[in-house]
Amino acid sequence: MVLATAKEPLGEELVPLSAGFGRTLTRDVLARRTQPPFDVSAMDGFAVRAADTTDPGAQLALIGQSAAGARFSGDLKSGQAVRIFTGAPVPAGADAILIQENARFDAASVTVLEPTIAGRHVRRAGLDFAEGEVGLTAGTRLNPTELALAAAMNHPELPVARKPIVAILATGDELVAPGRDPGPDQIVASNSFAVAALVKAAGGTPLDLGIVADDLGLLVAAIQSARAAGADVLVTLGGASVGDHDLVQKALVTAGLQLAFWKIAMRPGKPMMHGMLGDMRVLGLPGNPVSSIVGGILFLRPLVRALCGDPHPDFDPTEPAELADDLSANDAREDYLRGTLRFPADGGLPLATANRAQDSSMLRVLAGAGCLIVRRPLAAAAKAGDLCRIVRLDRFPF
Repeated sequence: MVLATAKEPLGEELVPLSAGFGRTLTRDVLARRTQPPFDVSAMDGFAVRAADTTDPGAQLALIGQSAAGARFSGDLKSGQAVRIFTGAPVPAGADAILIQENARFDAASVTVLEPTIAGRHVRRAGLDFAEGEVGLTAGTRLNPTELALAAAMNHPELPVARKPIVAILATGDELVAPGRDPGPDQIVASNSFAVAALVKAAGGTPLDLGIVADDLGLLVAAIQSARAAGADVLVTLGGASVGDHDLVQKALVTAGLQLAFWKIAMRPGKPMMHGMLGDMRVLGLPGNPVSSIVGGILFLRPLVRALCGDPHPDFDPTEPAELADDLSANDAREDYLRGTLRFPADGGLPLATANRAQDSSMLRVLAGAGCLIVRRPLAAAAKAGDLCRIVRLDRFPF
């Protein structure tokens, strides 16, 4: 349901290569040149005709040299050799490279110590790609090697999806910003920093709306400020449960929210909320830190990736592991247990151990966790050694 609101990327913009890392291509990128553009040497040595090297001790006349950026312009004939260096154009008439370790030479001649064969150590024109070929496809999220390929294909800029703007609104009378002195009934706000990092890692631009007290008018004003700022997504943190002070849903409905769902069979994260406010997507995450972060991983990250043009934002984030300890039967909610990982020396599946403490307020446990152990609703009791599914947390960004 969340991804259904993000079926198309947000539009295209051209960015220079230097700003392309992590961005998602909106169109295929074709090579503007052939690489290599001509036959080049893969080794230092001598450009020769392979047929002239069949007899060890054969002598060839040394008629010049070819270096990268400074080719030998003549034609090589039988009985001749050209000194050549790695990356240099292979002279016309040559069909192989005699590496310098297999030759003895002076200023005028080359003596063959070991023969070579046609094509040896020659990188043919177009070995990597040819002009007009598709080098990178739409939907590719650009990594360092793909940026290098784009550069080699002679593209100074690339067409990418616009970054979604994700407004983040923390709510609650009990919250103060880090560095402030909390009152006797207050705590330090932490969720927005984790959510902003998730947004950045997924390819979006976080917009911090700060902390708003539990006041309906102030909440409605903050929500409208997100719309005025052009936010593509509004993430609210806290205030989505059923208490008298949980006013976020009421404020959103007052502002015009079309509610899609509220509360899901998941732990942590039951009071999650989703809907549309005009063309702005709204994701209400719970106030408990662990619930907020787990919800961000499972729901916000795919949404941001979809808005960035990722063709597979709904990929399964889980992978197999083995339980290191027994687990009891589960109830009707899907569980995401914080756990540690151990990696067997034999290279087998990682061993996952659920932490004893699973309270959704405990950030220290989450910060030390290597994974979330997924327990399906109504799952039967499991034994140590049973297979399970985990969401890895130990290789962020994921």
